[in-house]
Amino acid sequence: MSDSAPRRDTRGIVDPAELLTHVRFRRHVPAPELRPYLEHYWLIDWELPEPYATHVVPHPSVNIVFQRYGAIGAPATEADASAEVTGIGLDLFTQKLTEAGRVCGVQFRPGGFRPFAPAWPVSAWTGRRVPLPEVFPGRGDDVLSGVLSPDTDHARVAALDAFLLARDPAPDPAADRAMELVELIRGDRTIRKVSRLSAASGLSARSLQRLFSTHVGVGPKWVILRYRIHEALERAEAAEAGGTPDWAALAAELGYSDQAHLVRDFTATIGVPPTAYARGVSVS
Repeated sequence: MSDSAPRRDTRGIVDPAELLTHVRFRRHVPAPELRPYLEHYWLIDWELPEPYATHVVPHPSVNIVFQRYGAIGAPATEADASAEVTGIGLDLFTQKLTEAGRVCGVQFRPGGFRPFAPAWPVSAWTGRRVPLPEVFPGRGDDVLSGVLSPDTDHARVAALDAFLLARDPAPDPAADRAMELVELIRGDRTIRKVSRLSAASGLSARSLQRLFSTHVGVGPKWVILRYRIHEALERAEAAEAGGTPDWAALAAELGYSDQAHLVRDFTATIGVPPTAYARGVSVS
């Protein structure tokens, strides 16, 4: 990720074009001291006359999520507000959005959360949504209000910066190594198997498993497979405008043994086959 701008891709979001017609979505970079650990902040606001369900194939990242839900036009004091640490989601994440809402999220780099909560392996949070005070005791309503109340993005980002900088993340060379290896998986399509990552990193498969469990939250094989699905989802999105992709060729490019294996993984994760998704079939 660039130090001066957040990522602009929509990787992992199911039907991003449809999402962006229902919500106001944007990303912002954190303070320079936090950029080694964070992907970006993500902010969403909406007012919806009809409910809308959004779907995301989660990244191998921990998030902190500050959220507020209420009736359209109602005072913020009457809204339901909360904050939580969300570990890596193992399945498709679906959130029903209704009436009015605001979310301010922190997406950590894979491996970047452990320095903020070094008492636990990151795998302790995987598949879980944990109230913020259980992870960071003593952070109460003042933090919640400080993040969600401001009307401007600048003020919300400043509040998120202040909250995280106060955590004073501890230097962790192992976390740095984990972030480096996940970035290698994300950027190098030749890393299709754990054995290839082991050869590239000089670490045994067992050492990689321990490192990823403690500092990322899932194993290296899971990360490789998840980034494959993100790539396939992105290709399916592009197919709506540019014609049907060569699924067999894509399966080979992503390291699948055959097209059927890609179709099975895609369908199990998204809920519909890639060809149906490319035709615009809705995800239930």
